[in-house]
Amino acid sequence: MCGRVTVRTSPEQIVTGLGLAGIRTAVERPRFNLCPTQLMPVVTNDGARMLDAFRWGLVPSWAKDPAIGNKLINARGETVAEKPSFRSALKRRRCLVVVDGWYEWKQSTKPKTPYYFHRKDGQLLTLAGLWEEWTAPDTGEVLNTCTLITIGPNALMAPIHDRMPVILEPEAQEVWLRPEPQESSVLLPLLVPCAEEALDVYEVSRVVNSPANDTPECVERVAA
Repeated sequence: MCGRVTVRTSPEQIVTGLGLAGIRTAVERPRFNLCPTQLMPVVTNDGARMLDAFRWGLVPSWAKDPAIGNKLINARGETVAEKPSFRSALKRRRCLVVVDGWYEWKQSTKPKTPYYFHRKDGQLLTLAGLWEEWTAPDTGEVLNTCTLITIGPNALMAPIHDRMPVILEPEAQEVWLRPEPQESSVLLPLLVPCAEEALDVYEVSRVVNSPANDTPECVERVAA
């Protein structure tokens, strides 16, 4: 599972780095411990390459209660084309979720030890995501939400956890963001672990365990 990320890059830098047309909505302040139900930076496949901010935790359009999003923060790449909560979004509503890195906890240690994963070159991570638009039946309020797609680990991730987010490189991003509906036979081959050589990982303080902590201390390397 991928349940914590960092977004320290400014909205303007994201727009420049990804060559986007502009900003619709932004995550305004640096986030060192961004959690589910909070706003995530996304680029959708609605035709306009704009930076947006959607709530983390997918709420399908048919859902009666938006609380379902609390359980749908990740979608497994192996079954995403089959699950009712995700298959329509996979075909029609795909997005990039833009972060600087993510945290994962090593399960074999007591207590669990947190680690931080990021690109070696310091560039943005563009994660494969899905999005939905949900309308509250009583008020008509519109809620835009997203989820991250995960897959089995690469060699760097495997000692820590058995899942990791799907990282899309530029060529795959273009396919993922096509505005027209896509068949799963085109999309599923993109959902693979990235090359471990592209990533770095290090242990961080357990201060990140609490969602209330959203400070630079969360990403500080623990001395060996």
